Amino acid sequence: MALLLPAAGWARAGSWPTPPAAPKPPPQVSGPLQGGTADHTKFDELKGPFETGSDVTKACLGCHNETGHQFMKNIHWTWSYKNPDTGQQLGKKYLINNFCTNARGNEGMCAQCHAGYGWKDETFDFTDETKIDCLVCHETTGTYYKLPNSKGNKACSVMFEDMAPIDLAAAAQSVGLPERANCGACHFNGGGGDNVKHGDLSSALKEPPRTLDVHMGVDGLNFACTACHITNKHIWAGSRYHVISKDAKGRIMSGERKDVATCESCHGLSPHPVDSLAGFKLNDHVQSIACQTCHIPEFARGGVATIVDWDWRTAGKLRNGEGYHEEGYIQGNGEDRYVYKSIKGSFTYDENVVPVYRWFDGQMIYTTVDTHFDPKAKEIDINHFTGSREDSHSRIWPFKRMHTWQPYDKGNGTLVYNHLWGDDKAAYWGNYDMGASIAKGMADFGLDYSGEYGFIQTNSWWPITHMVAPKAQALACDDCHTPKGSRLASVEGVYMPGRDHNPWLDDIGTILVFGTLAGILIHGLIRFFSPKGRQH
Repeated sequence: MALLLPAAGWARAGSWPTPPAAPKPPPQVSGPLQGGTADHTKFDELKGPFETGSDVTKACLGCHNETGHQFMKNIHWTWSYKNPDTGQQLGKKYLINNFCTNARGNEGMCAQCHAGYGWKDETFDFTDETKIDCLVCHETTGTYYKLPNSKGNKACSVMFEDMAPIDLAAAAQSVGLPERANCGACHFNGGGGDNVKHGDLSSALKEPPRTLDVHMGVDGLNFACTACHITNKHIWAGSRYHVISKDAKGRIMSGERKDVATCESCHGLSPHPVDSLAGFKLNDHVQSIACQTCHIPEFARGGVATIVDWDWRTAGKLRNGEGYHEEGYIQGNGEDRYVYKSIKGSFTYDENVVPVYRWFDGQMIYTTVDTHFDPKAKEIDINHFTGSREDSHSRIWPFKRMHTWQPYDKGNGTLVYNHLWGDDKAAYWGNYDMGASIAKGMADFGLDYSGEYGFIQTNSWWPITHMVAPKAQALACDDCHTPKGSRLASVEGVYMPGRDHNPWLDDIGTILVFGTLAGILIHGLIRFFSPKGRQH
């Protein structure tokens, strides 16, 4: 106990040095480059006028003549990824999710977040370099935006009316290294709104305080996304499809690694100073517990809520023949969020969410449109993962669990492509006929559909890795090692002192402790009362 008590207090305080608050925010750190070598406002090629974004891209490619070839290998362009371990065909271009259900067939709307221009159906030319959108990542005016690539019904198209025109020349002349706002334009708003999908990526990270994220805080390190997701020939480190759950290499001699976006690539494999027993034990924990587990105690912080439950069963209700929406959740920053939309159904929000903890080896397995399951199943995972205590590649990770009631093919036991966006009669976002939208969504890609749909409960799992809290807010020993309310109460496959109880083990431990003390006492008494003991 004498050893453990100071250790627990030390662990609560933390050990990794959090940067002090600075009086003036420094420039955002954006990977290994710290500024450009040219003033783009002086290039005649960028003075315009430009009629389209593609015209800007043509001007960019005039100097950056290798960029097109590089960028076309990027998943931000292809929306396609084949898992090298499982062989599964993944990527937004193919997958089903439990938010807006599917991007495929709805590219006219969803491809606003594609780093290109004009993708509205299967005829899009992925070999045309002029279709690359350079501005979405590099403009710094904050006035640039993307519109849908095709026309939608009145129910949705009203969202894009009366928007201010874009000054493409000003945007082109402002280009710089990507900042958080550039990445966040899509990644903060994935799934249909601010922080809807990930839980740890929201508009609160555009200009966050250090208390929200010690890496991105404007009063601290002020990292841009590319400081960790380092770019090599327009390919970013880090992948949601192929996660490195346990980095076995850590730092290299010259500093942080450039090929991964892991905590260990900068902080090493033993991040805590070994100046006490607690430091030694914390470094020992790194073998089994992800850094994020202790250092991101909650997500959806900073006043922006995340959706944790989405119910498509309630979608389609009308008022006077028209769709409508209802507000009803006021989040931490004071903004009122929709709790119901006719086009999407009902939503449940949460903030300052304690993650779900599971063993994770980095391998994500996806339920695709081709995956068959028991049509009578009560619940399925849109994506699940592997990992266990016995697997040396696994560690305990924090996750956001997203629950949804969404449509599926009751006859075939598969998920479905749903035709949501468009100005035709089958588009659900405007005509509210779920059966017609599914029939068209499946037929457009030659997929078998029984004609009978229902709703099934689905879960998706999102590894949490952003919103790293200051060290003082990291988990302490008693957050996990406690018999009641342990953070890791649901984690199986390991005996955790303080959380778990085994009478035999407790009795044996008690005997060993008191037996050791008795042995020391008897030995000391013998030495003290023996003739030789008195001499020495």
